[in-house]
Amino acid sequence: MTDVACVLDCRDKLGEGVIWDAEARCLWWVDVPRPARIQRLNPGTGDHQDWPVPEMVMSLSPRRDGTLLVASHHGLNVFDPRDGSLRRVAAPEADKPANRSNDGGTDARGRFWFGTMGNNIAEDNAYVAPAGGSVGSLYRVGPDMVPVRMDGPVGIANSTCWSPDGRTMYFADTMLGTIYAYDFDAEIGAIWNRRVFTTEGPGYPDGSCVDAEGFLWNARWEGACVLRFAPDGSLDRAFPIPASRVTCCCFGGDDLRTLYVTTSRLHLTPDELARHPQAGGLFALRPGPAGQPPNRFAGQVP
Repeated sequence: MTDVACVLDCRDKLGEGVIWDAEARCLWWVDVPRPARIQRLNPGTGDHQDWPVPEMVMSLSPRRDGTLLVASHHGLNVFDPRDGSLRRVAAPEADKPANRSNDGGTDARGRFWFGTMGNNIAEDNAYVAPAGGSVGSLYRVGPDMVPVRMDGPVGIANSTCWSPDGRTMYFADTMLGTIYAYDFDAEIGAIWNRRVFTTEGPGYPDGSCVDAEGFLWNARWEGACVLRFAPDGSLDRAFPIPASRVTCCCFGGDDLRTLYVTTSRLHLTPDELARHPQAGGLFALRPGPAGQPPNRFAGQVP
């Protein structure tokens, strides 16, 4: 079944960072702009909860104690859904106040990788040109909770995910319209040999995930679709989504065969909203392949 359904008409300004929490059997994602929210949905029961947070939030990783590691505007934090608290644990770019965090993902050894970028969302949620252009970086955070810069400069960091054999890591620079592949050493968390994976497709590459067959699924900002790319970078299939700004995707559900997709309605015109009235919603489809089991952050947070 490839029919797309809106499973939650949440009207997110900029829904992002969707992940599946297999132990809790729920989805987590964020609404980035102020007033920012961290959200959770149990697809089985339909129970939806959200928590307001004091700064923009972009990407998440569950931890075994029920909390989440969260990349936010000004650094890394621990979010506790039991009391709604967001506690800062690292600020790798405290010397760059014009930057913010963006997309992130957790590798099979429990290390969290996330990117930064020049902030393009003003206090009033208007879009602004990032100061300085490509001023972001790619970071790795291991069990010691020390962010290590792994690559850069980066324009708009997205699509952090891995091949099933753990030998390839993917990462996109949306500003350049390019998804890259790196050789990856899971044992030590090293990357090298960055090369272009693909520049193909409508719109711009946003968030991604990789299925159990090794195909990369990429949400397309301004492209109104999710694209499936073969391991050699060739386009395999396209799946239309009823929203122009498609932001992130992940496989979830007990069988990992439901693809969940976040979208945005920020700054859409009345005509655009009339064409896509559920823009900003959370969508789902059953395209066939299964996803990979999700990973959890393994670090011990002080």
